[in-house]
Amino acid sequence: MLVQTKIASAIMLSAKWYGCGQCSVNFSSFNIPRLGHRETMDIKASKVTSSDSNAKKANLYAEKKRRIKLPIYNDGPGGDAYHISQFLSHPSGVAAVLNTRALQSFQCLDANTYRCTLPKVQLLNFEAAPLLDLRVTSTNEDCVVEMLSCKFEGSEVVERQNTHFSAFMINHMTWGIDDAEPYLEVDVKLNLTLEIYTRPFTMMPVSAVEGPGTLMMQALVDKLVPLLLQQLLQDYEEWVKKQLESPDRVQLAQ
Repeated sequence: MLVQTKIASAIMLSAKWYGCGQCSVNFSSFNIPRLGHRETMDIKASKVTSSDSNAKKANLYAEKKRRIKLPIYNDGPGGDAYHISQFLSHPSGVAAVLNTRALQSFQCLDANTYRCTLPKVQLLNFEAAPLLDLRVTSTNEDCVVEMLSCKFEGSEVVERQNTHFSAFMINHMTWGIDDAEPYLEVDVKLNLTLEIYTRPFTMMPVSAVEGPGTLMMQALVDKLVPLLLQQLLQDYEEWVKKQLESPDRVQLAQ
């Protein structure tokens, strides 16, 4: 959920940046890799309605693919292996993917779709609670996590931003064996569409928004994917230890 939390914060920042009446953005305060020197950018924007003829839409995109070596766990010599597919199809694996421990609230909408309310985040002078709908689909070959929707609960000003952007994220996890070594690979893709409805942004070409916005989103994804893998391996190891310590050897989900 670290990935979803940071991405939700970045989406909220983008929506407020291009949609607020007046705001000040300090890039040095965000925990993302530096793309250049430390700088502060103050932006004064005049509000116009979304029905304005100058309203434009910017499409931001980021992706990251990374592969790591998987540990091999088994139940003693000649015992059954605890494969990553078994972990990710088990309720504990789903909880690890969603990181339910870090959620404000958690609701199961159907067999594999979940509504996750994250703790409130503070962005600029606004406080908002990200609300994500996520679908987790696990098979013997892969695990797919999709962000179906991203909205923010808060003040009227904050919730008004929900009508000015749409976001989609997919994290496709696969595994296999390469040169006799088991591996796990994640492929994360993030798409964000922003309605540009404030001046001076409405007077600029869309590329002037898409360029820096895409750089920010790519820097975020580049940093968070390794953290995602690190946390997933830790949760996987902890789950295996619980299986080994269980006197009844709890049957794993197939």
